[in-house]
Order: sequence, then C-alpha cells, then structure tokens
Amino acid sequence: MIDHLEYNSEREHLIIPEYGRHLQKMVNYAKTRETKEERNKLAKAIISVMGNLQPHLRDVPDFQHKLWDQLFIMSNFELDADSPYEKPSREVLAERPEPLKYPQNHPKYRFYGNNIKTMIDVANTWEDGEMKEALVYTIANHMKKCFLNWNKDTVEDEVIFEHLRELSGGKINLLNADEDLTDASSLLRSKKKYGSNKKGHHKKNNSNRNRKRY
Repeated sequence: MIDHLEYNSEREHLIIPEYGRHLQKMVNYAKTRETKEERNKLAKAIISVMGNLQPHLRDVPDFQHKLWDQLFIMSNFELDADSPYEKPSREVLAERPEPLKYPQNHPKYRFYGNNIKTMIDVANTWEDGEMKEALVYTIANHMKKCFLNWNKDTVEDEVIFEHLRELSGGKINLLNADEDLTDASSLLRSKKKYGSNKKGHHKKNNSNRNRKRY
C-alpha cells in the first residue's frame, strides 16, 4: 500500500491550482473523447462545475467568458470543443505587457517632493491677487515643514524663499515680502499633534483575573 502513495511533487502540474486536481482530471478526460459531440457535452458539464465553485462571481459580467477561457487554458489549448466565445490564443496569453513608463523626475531638492513642484507650476499660471498670494504662502509653509522633516534643526525663511524663487523659475519672489512664515515650533507641534498617541496613555484593563474574591 505504501508503494502506491503519490506525492504532489510527483503528480502532474496544475495549470490553474484554484480548481483542484479533480477538475484538471475532468479536463484531461474530455480531451481524450473521440467525438466532438461528447467533448462538447463534457465541456459544458465542466463549465457548470467551475461556476459552482465560484458562486459569488455568477453575476459578474462576462463571467461565463472567463470560465471558457480558463477551460481551454487548463486543457493546454488542446481541447477541441465548441465555445460560445472566441477561443483564447496561446500566443496572446504568453505575450508580455509593455513596460510601464515611470516619470523620471530628479528634483534638485528631493526633500520637498514632486508635488511641491506641481503646486508651484499651478501657482505660476494664476493671476496676481489675494488667491494667488494665499496659495504661494501655503506652498512656502509646506516647503518649510518638509525642510524641517528632513533637517530637524531650524531654517530661516529666506532659505525657503530662495528655494521657492528657484523652483518657480524666478516668477515667485518673496525675498522682499513683509510677511513671515509660520514658525518652526508651530509646524513641528502640529506634526506631533496628529502623530502617535501621547506617552503614558494606557488601555483600560477590564480583566478580573487579579481581583481579590472574598
């Protein structure tokens, strides 16, 4: 009896393991039938079993199309049966997708991030006025906060203004402005406020394990 034991490593490779070995054997059996009428009958029966294994997908559009495609894939494209849909192609399935084109941005000041540059470009398109001024100072304060996240020491507003002027191509210049940015302590305090819980805060223990009983 021990001599007839089978290990998965010795068995046939499952093309779609989610359906299990018994369904794969049904597909292999359908391929061996001589008449196309019998193969069509078995193919429909196998599709029915596959649908029963995934009842949560019955209402999904093109679910039947997916099942038929998987049936031919599990048969290694060797099942000669009629399908209500176009049969999948081995070549199309083996094709590799085109590589994604990732943006190759190499900003000079990486600690600000790419979104800051996008915000600055948008601000350059706005007409001068209160709205643009408010946006510019919002950007500058965010740049200061990003700088402090990278460098825990303090930073002068003139440094942020110079970086802003450089990143905007000289179109935004706050070096001679009268208004100051938010001080560093306030920016760091707001970061801690929305960070982790305060130290010393412990979850209330409702356990009665250590309570004395009289």
